[in-house]
Amino acid sequence: MSERRAYLYRGVGETVGVVTLDGRPERLIATWDGDDPLDVEGVRGVARIRKIEKAFASAFVQLPGGQDVLLPLRPDMPKLVEGGLVEIEIRTPSRRDKSAVARLIGEGEGEPRVLEPAFTVDQQLRLLVKSGSPTGGEAALQAVEAAEAEALETIFALPGGGDISIEPTRALVAVDVDLGAREGLDAKRAARQANMAALGVAARVLRLKGLGGIVVFDLVGRGHDGQALSTAARNAFSVDNPGVAIGAISRFGTLEMTIPRRGRSILDRLLDARGEANPAAVARRVARALEREGRADPGGRLVARCAPAVAESFTTLDAGVADRLGRRFVVEAVAGWPVERIEVSAT
Repeated sequence: MSERRAYLYRGVGETVGVVTLDGRPERLIATWDGDDPLDVEGVRGVARIRKIEKAFASAFVQLPGGQDVLLPLRPDMPKLVEGGLVEIEIRTPSRRDKSAVARLIGEGEGEPRVLEPAFTVDQQLRLLVKSGSPTGGEAALQAVEAAEAEALETIFALPGGGDISIEPTRALVAVDVDLGAREGLDAKRAARQANMAALGVAARVLRLKGLGGIVVFDLVGRGHDGQALSTAARNAFSVDNPGVAIGAISRFGTLEMTIPRRGRSILDRLLDARGEANPAAVARRVARALEREGRADPGGRLVARCAPAVAESFTTLDAGVADRLGRRFVVEAVAGWPVERIEVSAT
């Protein structure tokens, strides 16, 4: 039987939660100081209709102080008018190039306002893992850093041999299954076991990365047992319901499915728009490393070296780290260093 555990880390400028499945990271949830509290799944409120786009069957609505939110229109909805009020719930937070999406609850009354804020990271963890309080402290920090490292990987080993690659594009997420070396099995049986294992690993990793939408598996081998693979896929992705839809295996050996997006991908925090390390995320790694070294050497002077862009991002965290450690550290920018490189040591 599978076991899930929850970890909660409260760092400088961030609160991060991790859920593990049988010891491997399955979910990574992060909030940073300065996040828009209205751009989060689950926020409910009364919003004003700013504009109706009949050609796209959509309306743009705003909560007070918030950005435009897309509200898809359906024929069974009451008639909406620009300037009117509706009660909405944020269904999908915004992404880099797309607005947040809301669902209509009903007609709004009174003034535009927030009726219900989003769940905190702690509350989300308790909903996902119903086994008491999340673990904190050093164990939580280790879980966060392990989860971040795995979320940034592309290739993932399969139990028994082989691997999968998971690569998001603008249109879909591609999952390529590689048979690798599965000793002692005939080719058809080896392919079947690799494909079955790929579904379980991919389900966990997609949740970890926070990816959804259209997902296409390029299965290995030929002559697939469509019923068995579809059943395995339904089981692997059952926790992502409601909203998972699984198609038939094509004659090209691909399995397509759709997985609902319910949150912002953690990759949007860890990477920039070019897919490279985000200086703001790396600056938080610097803050964690300083805390770790500070605990190991309570009286020592600490030096952190990093790329200039990371050092600049760290300025927003500097006071918070000083509150925890005292003013016994310096952060040095090293020209030419890649963004992801950091070094922290005691002097």
